Amino acid sequence: MTASVFSLEGKGIKFNTASDIEPFLKDLQDDVTEIRLSGNTFGVEASEALAAVLKDKRKLENAQMADIFTGRLREEIPAALTHLLGALLQCPDLHTVNLCDNAFGPTAATPLEDFFTKHKPLKHLYLQNNGMGPEAGARMARALAANTDAKLETLICGRNRLENGSCSSWVACFTQHAETLKTVKMPQNGIRPEGIEGLMRDGLSRCTVLECLDMQDNTFTQRGSAALAAALPKWPSLRELAVGDCLLSARGGINVFEALAKGENAKVETLRLQYNEIDAKGLEALVLAAKQGLPVVALVELNGNKFAEEDGSIEQLQALFEERGVGELDELDDLEEDSDEEDEAADVDEEEDDEAASDKDAKPVSALDDAIERNLAAALNATSLTSS
Repeated sequence: MTASVFSLEGKGIKFNTASDIEPFLKDLQDDVTEIRLSGNTFGVEASEALAAVLKDKRKLENAQMADIFTGRLREEIPAALTHLLGALLQCPDLHTVNLCDNAFGPTAATPLEDFFTKHKPLKHLYLQNNGMGPEAGARMARALAANTDAKLETLICGRNRLENGSCSSWVACFTQHAETLKTVKMPQNGIRPEGIEGLMRDGLSRCTVLECLDMQDNTFTQRGSAALAAALPKWPSLRELAVGDCLLSARGGINVFEALAKGENAKVETLRLQYNEIDAKGLEALVLAAKQGLPVVALVELNGNKFAEEDGSIEQLQALFEERGVGELDELDDLEEDSDEEDEAADVDEEEDDEAASDKDAKPVSALDDAIERNLAAALNATSLTSS
C-alpha cells in the first residue's frame, strides 16, 4: 500500500484557534497513513479542532509530533495533548509515535500516562528531550509496563533526566516488553552506576531480541560495566552497542571486551566506546574480542580514551579490518596516554566512585528489588482496572 502523508512539517506556523488550522484540514484525507506536524506550535483550541478530524483516520500508522509546543504556556500543553492523544487512541493501526523535543516536564505526565497505558497498537515510541525528570519518567515507564497488549519494539527516551530514581520503573517496562524490544536508547539521563546495574541485571538482560542499545553519557564505572558484561550473552541479535562517554573505566572496559570475545554477540556491527578511560590493556582485550567474537564489526569509536594513537593494538585492529575488507575506526584526535602510576590511581578512583555512588544514589540493591516488584504489581493492577 502506498503511504498517504499529511505534512505541515517545518512550516513554523502558530496554530492558536480552530480557524487557524481549518484551512489545512481539507488535505487530511481518510486514507492518510502518516501525519507530520513537527516544527509548528499548537494551542488548545487548534489541537481540539485537529483532534476532531484525526480520530476518524482509521488507517493512520505513524504520528510525527516532535517540537509542536514551542512557546506554549505550561498550562496549555496538557490540555492540547489530551485532545491530540485522545484522538490517536481511536486509530487502531497507529504503531509509531514521535513526541521528541516537546517540553512536557512533569505537568504533562497525566495525558501521556493515559495514552501509554491504553494504546494497544504501540510499537515504536520516541521520547527524546522532554524534560521529564525521574518522577515523571517513572510514571511513563509504569504506564508502558501496564500496557500488556502492546508489542513495544522501539523505545527512545534520552535527555530526560531519568536518573536512578526512575530505574526500577524502567525495569518493569523492559520486563513487560522483553520479548519484543529490539531498540532501546536512553542516552544523557544522569543514570549512575547502581541504576545502570539494576537496568542491566533485572530489566535489559531479559530483552533477548535486543538489536540496538544506546546508553551513552550515563555513568557506569566498573560496577555498571560488570552488569553490562553479564547481560551481553543474553543478546545474540545485538548489532549496535553505544556506551560512549559512560566512564566504563579501565577494568570495566576489560570486563565488557572479555564478554564480547566469547562470540555470543557475533552480529555486532557498531561499537561506540569514546571517552571511557579505556587504557592499553583494555585496547588489547578489545582487539582479542574483535578477532575471536566480532566477525562483522564495521565501526569502532575509540576517541578520547587513555592510550597512544601509535599503540600496537590500534595497528592490529586496522590490520584486521583490512584483512576482512570491512571496518573502520573513528578519528583518534583526543587521546590521553596513561602511565602505571595513573593506572593505580584510576583503580583507587574507580573503587571510590562506586562506593560514593552506592552511598548517595538511588536505593540499595535490596530496596531496588522491592521497588521493581511493587512497580510490576502496580502495572498489572492498573491493567486490570483499565480492562474492567
